[in-house]
Amino acid sequence: MSADSARALWLRPPHDSAIVEETLAPLQAGELEVASRYSAVSRGTETLVYAGAVPASEYARMRAPFQAGDLPGPVKHGYANVGVVEDGAAQWRGRTVFCLYPHQTRYRVPADAVIAVPADVPPERAILAANMETAVNALWDAAPGVGDRISVVGAGVIGALVAGLASTLAGADVELIDIDPDKAFLGDALGVRFAAPADATPNRDLVIHASASANGLSTALSLAGFEATVLEMSWYGDQEIAVPLGHAFHSQRLTLRSSQVGAVSPGHRPRWDHRRRLELAVALLADPRYDALINADDRFDSLPTVMQRLIDPADRTLCQRIRYS
Repeated sequence: MSADSARALWLRPPHDSAIVEETLAPLQAGELEVASRYSAVSRGTETLVYAGAVPASEYARMRAPFQAGDLPGPVKHGYANVGVVEDGAAQWRGRTVFCLYPHQTRYRVPADAVIAVPADVPPERAILAANMETAVNALWDAAPGVGDRISVVGAGVIGALVAGLASTLAGADVELIDIDPDKAFLGDALGVRFAAPADATPNRDLVIHASASANGLSTALSLAGFEATVLEMSWYGDQEIAVPLGHAFHSQRLTLRSSQVGAVSPGHRPRWDHRRRLELAVALLADPRYDALINADDRFDSLPTVMQRLIDPADRTLCQRIRYS
């Protein structure tokens, strides 16, 4: 391959993908050339795109920052890339950076599109930055208080990050809930309680739902205390979800609220732009607890096979890390 070419993963919905060689545009003033070292596959968004399960109404809103192509056709999609700057402004060369870029061996982007990875954040862990940004925004939306009893339903990557962040709140009592008993190790790793839905603690001050299932949402609503908030983080694509708004929903005066990372939470928007939020997310990954979320590692050339595996509901991968060398 020449210095002006790269290899990238293209998703071809439904249920197909391929690694394609492409030519890079010439490096422009103010741009950086980055050689990828690691990326991560989103078990939520990317598998929905891969499966062709994105509703037509959401094609534009679902665009990744550096996506190429348009749904429902083939797209170069993804947003969790860690690499090393090889060309561009002298002050950037040799630095490890995070970028919301798809799975590609090298790429050229404006310098303001990358976030420098701090020295105390291992590049291998920095791939969680986009997920951490989502978790940060969720807690801003939820606005937990000191000493709150907080339940997180769904021990995937997002739910685990939310639980980890919530556990640092003074006096907070945090419980992570999942139907899979094999995820109990996450409770130990993050320093929070782990429970099956049947054993979950009721009467909570705040419940955050991240399981992307109707049963999980039902569990979340059932655990909320009087006038509590249930924050819905799941995105269901084109699925129709039954929401149990009978039972005690009205008598408990519950609030069901959505959270979405596409915009900075309203309470922080006047002072926080997207870049400041992403810088915070990267910095928070200095916490070694979050290594427990990365439980699969594979090579870039294996990505088409990896996508086939991740779409299988029986697959137990939390965060799938991709290596480029």
